[in-house]
Amino acid sequence: MEDPIQLKEEGNKYFQASDYEKAAQSYTQAIKLSKDKALQAVLYRNRAACFLKKEEYAKAASDASRAIDINSSDIKALYRRSQALEKLGKLDQAFKDAQKCATIEPRNKNFQETLRRLGADIQEKLRIQFSTDLRVQKMFEILLDENSEKEKREKAANNLIVLGREEAGAERIFQNNGVSLLLQLIETKNAELILAAVRTLSGMCTGHKARATAILHYLGIDSICMWMSVDNEEISLAVCNLLQTITDCLLGQGKEEQHGKEEAVVLDTKKDLRMITTRLLDMLVSKKVSGQGRDRALNLLNKNIPRKDLKDHDNSRTIFVIDNGLKKILKVVGQIPEMPDCLPLTENTQLTASILLNKLYDDLRCDPERDNYRVICEEYIKSKIDPQNMDKTLHAIQMVSGVLQGPFDLGNKLLGMKGVMEMMVALCGSEREIDQLVAVEALIHASTKLSRATFIISNGVTLLKEIYKKTKNEKIKIRALVMSDKTILYSVASALVNCTNSYDTKELVPELVQLAKFSKQHVPEEHPKDKKDFVVKRVKRLLKAGVVSALACMVKADSAILTDQSKELIARVFLALCEDPKDRGTVIAQGGGKALIPLAVEGTDVGKIKASHALAKIAAISNPDIAFPGERVYEVVRPLVSLLNTERDGLQNYEALLGLTNFSGRSDKLRMKIVKEKALPDIENYMFENHDQLRQAATECMCNLVVNKEVQERFVADGNDRLKLVVLLCGEDDEKVQRAAAGALAMLTAAQKKLCSKMTEVTTQWLEILQRLCLHDNMEVQHRGLVITFNLISADKELAKKVVETELLEILTFIGKQEDDPKKQHIINAARDCLTKCMDYGLIKPLSR
Repeated sequence: MEDPIQLKEEGNKYFQASDYEKAAQSYTQAIKLSKDKALQAVLYRNRAACFLKKEEYAKAASDASRAIDINSSDIKALYRRSQALEKLGKLDQAFKDAQKCATIEPRNKNFQETLRRLGADIQEKLRIQFSTDLRVQKMFEILLDENSEKEKREKAANNLIVLGREEAGAERIFQNNGVSLLLQLIETKNAELILAAVRTLSGMCTGHKARATAILHYLGIDSICMWMSVDNEEISLAVCNLLQTITDCLLGQGKEEQHGKEEAVVLDTKKDLRMITTRLLDMLVSKKVSGQGRDRALNLLNKNIPRKDLKDHDNSRTIFVIDNGLKKILKVVGQIPEMPDCLPLTENTQLTASILLNKLYDDLRCDPERDNYRVICEEYIKSKIDPQNMDKTLHAIQMVSGVLQGPFDLGNKLLGMKGVMEMMVALCGSEREIDQLVAVEALIHASTKLSRATFIISNGVTLLKEIYKKTKNEKIKIRALVMSDKTILYSVASALVNCTNSYDTKELVPELVQLAKFSKQHVPEEHPKDKKDFVVKRVKRLLKAGVVSALACMVKADSAILTDQSKELIARVFLALCEDPKDRGTVIAQGGGKALIPLAVEGTDVGKIKASHALAKIAAISNPDIAFPGERVYEVVRPLVSLLNTERDGLQNYEALLGLTNFSGRSDKLRMKIVKEKALPDIENYMFENHDQLRQAATECMCNLVVNKEVQERFVADGNDRLKLVVLLCGEDDEKVQRAAAGALAMLTAAQKKLCSKMTEVTTQWLEILQRLCLHDNMEVQHRGLVITFNLISADKELAKKVVETELLEILTFIGKQEDDPKKQHIINAARDCLTKCMDYGLIKPLSR
């Protein structure tokens, strides 16, 4: 459509239908195509009406102004601009437009009413402003008067903070030279007055980009960073909050939706954000900055530099920090508190710096960006390694240690640099305690990779034991002992993973293998002893040798020795040991069930999933009272529920559902625990699955859960299709699904009479499905169908009448007339109970057999 008049008419239709978004789009398209000034004025004022409805008042005022520029007496445009300006809080300008409208049409009561209302609002605004101005002036007089009473000062300070948090109050402080006066309070060096001033400034900046920008420029980023650097925790934190508030405004975050307060001026904030980032990076390496100030700078960088959402492609802030500040962050992680030239630090500073390194690395989008990061680290660390200057080398080793606590993969690459591992081991043999301490600490972080752990066992364990015997420094003693034990534990766990072949392996696609061979590419071949038969034999021998008891002991190791990586390896071994259902009893008997619980709760994501899967395998076929005695069984529920996730594979889903089915059949307390862990929606989702086994397992689990009252109430509640789903599943061809669904429906209709009538309303197929159940070849399914029928008849006479009027009566009569038969007596009795109830209602006459 390229006719602006037609587009205008289309926009009018959308507007009348209250579709203001599409109406605005039509008017916009028409504006682009129209060259007629008069038509353009109409289109602008129409689009202004759309923006008013959408509460986008700045845009509405702008469009109305464009219409007025073309036709200054356009009364509709003037009135719409008046409405928009009023919502934007510009009452005096809104009043002028309303006055023009009233001049053009003096008899229009709407315009007269608007003038009266705006006049009253302006008077009230002036009154409040005058009152607020006086209050602000009085507060500053009290605060800046050194002779004021302490109580009066405290009260004035608190009132000022409260006023700064209110939009009207913040604006009055700002307009009345308040920022300058607040700066005077900061310069008094009185801690209480500084806090009051900084907190007031934070309130004034909140949600107001223009004011926050003006305050930033007036105070100066250097001054703000200087105040944040002081060795006073309260002041440092308050200034940090102020800078965070300013940053939120510049980034357009942390602003509440306040329709009508959109800013007409678009501010370019990139320069200010870059300036803040640069000063924060400078703070990291300044000796004038306190340890707390350094922590605040790191926290601000951690919070504001990496992307919040990885779907956002712009990681320019991260790239800027890497290019201009990565070496400064590395310098912080490379600090050695025991050395005299160390920067002021707190106990958290270096760990926070390692976290920042990790976040920056994770925020990179491609290999070239990651390579650049690695090269900067390598070059900086190389520049510090100097065999002639041991102090410089110590800083380099400390940096590697810090990176290992951050981006672990990168840390391992840095360990591969020539001479780094050898230098670590050599430093252990130094006579200086500081060398030993740094080296042992670095080895602890380095030992979480098998090749490193093997190197340390070969080259350093004897040396570590010697250090433990000789040194009197408790710190070094503890770390040397931990290092030895930790390295050995990790190596043992790695060896067991190799024995059980429980590393993740990618399945090779035969076609791709043939293609690779054809193109003469190397194709890794499976080792003969990694074939399934060999692995199974090794697993059996390990179980016979009591490996589960050994693993259980490893899990009990001190947290300093048992790393997350070691936990993951142990979880992998447990999962391999539980593969064969026949072996799960042995795993339980040797304490495997108890040992798996902490592995499923803490550690790496992969480790937790593996441990949860092993628990699911045990829970699926074992008696929970034996496998997880006492209260321990309740701790297993959460790991099982964590596997009911679309990111997990089908086998994990299936075995978790089997485990939960087993648990839900034990006690109502366990059923309640499953409900509290929010498993119900996931179980319901799997009841919709196309995969037969998943659908069956989920339905069986629900069959057990419906015994619980809270679950029943969810079925009774309006606005859900839970009951409909169960009824339809009763009509499935899969006999196991049908049996489970019929069991659930039988229990639900027995427990809740409301569900009996609801069942006949949720689907028109209910009768056909119920008839099929009552005539089913499987006696268990047939019995459940008859119980459902009895529940319907017992619930209500009208329902019973509805049943009697259908072919169900013939089915019940046919079954009830059969001769007594011990094999199916429960079925015959169920049908007779239905008929007896109908006779009690007087719906049928006694039958003669």
